[in-house]
Amino acid sequence: MGKNIPLRKCLGCDEMLGKKGMLRVVRTKDGEISIDLTGKMSGRGAYVCRDAECLEKARRKKSLERALKCTIPPETYDSLKEQIQDE
Repeated sequence: MGKNIPLRKCLGCDEMLGKKGMLRVVRTKDGEISIDLTGKMSGRGAYVCRDAECLEKARRKKSLERALKCTIPPETYDSLKEQIQDE
């Protein structure tokens, strides 16, 4: 038997993908929202594909806000989009 690959659902396109191929967006206890590159940051996490279009879909559907249980200002979405494009 092979090793089990952890799957996560993208909030933009609703596809189930491997955890390693996705970006984890985290809301810390302080309320700060950032991308978790290690996948081990503490806080509430949500997953999005490494694609700016999926982030935009999640923004329109407000699924990222529901998953992180907070309102996300437009500036934060812009910085997340920049971080995705830089990778």
